[in-house]
Amino acid sequence: MTEKKGLVLEGGALRGLFTAGVIDVMMENGIEFDGLIGVSAGAAFGCNYKSRQPGRVIRYNKRYAHDWRYCSVKSLLKTGDLFGAEFAYHMLPDELDKFDVATFDRHPMEFYAVCTDVLTGEPVYKRLMHHGYAMNEWIRASASMPLASKVVAVEGHQLLDGGIADSIPLRFFEQQGYDKNVVVLTQPKGYVKKPNPLMPLLRLQLHRYPKFLKAAAERHIMYNEETEYVARQEKEGKAFVIRPHSILPIKHITHDPELMQKVYEDGRSVMLSRLTELKSFLSES
Repeated sequence: MTEKKGLVLEGGALRGLFTAGVIDVMMENGIEFDGLIGVSAGAAFGCNYKSRQPGRVIRYNKRYAHDWRYCSVKSLLKTGDLFGAEFAYHMLPDELDKFDVATFDRHPMEFYAVCTDVLTGEPVYKRLMHHGYAMNEWIRASASMPLASKVVAVEGHQLLDGGIADSIPLRFFEQQGYDKNVVVLTQPKGYVKKPNPLMPLLRLQLHRYPKFLKAAAERHIMYNEETEYVARQEKEGKAFVIRPHSILPIKHITHDPELMQKVYEDGRSVMLSRLTELKSFLSES
């Protein structure tokens, strides 16, 4: 029986440009996966793997780095979303830097986005095989950070950032039958997440969603347990893990195209240095 090969992409807002560099090198070298699951930026950038568009992520992030409609405090004040919902998730892929819908729909790779249901505090794993308005809304929900976004209503769910409930969904993918997984992290080995210092603000903004607040308050516990699990699977040869060598020199948000390019190049460099090793891992039966 052929092993199913999965790609698991952590989020991290613009730290995800490291991931973009990694997956572009994979695409350029013809590396194929049966499925991809992305959280937050991992979903927003990872969808370009199924549409086969290397270079697109870094291109549009640099091009619109100073456009208030893409990402700005002005957008947050005017629309309630730091990353403009209509501009970033609809106008941009539909008109300004076109997403290759035909290729995405035709490619057999399974694509999942992870969101957090604000009513239950539980993860929602949405399989997205065909592009459309609803798919972009699921991806937007996955990447909608608390305090920087409004709750996203889509297909009967009320959703926010998938990283709150499941930051690194390796276990979920294993449960779906993906037994040979590549995991791309945006924090270096040994990174330990601390409790969220913004919880008082979260409680003010999201007081109607106590289960979501509980998940947010405990996120660091979940996250650190998941990184330990990933490390164990890596040690046992069940997962191939790609990480930055050190803390990336980028915050969640930046408007500096040169810094964006540097983080992207870091991802490319790390992946190029491990390409032979990755091909060997994927070819082992």
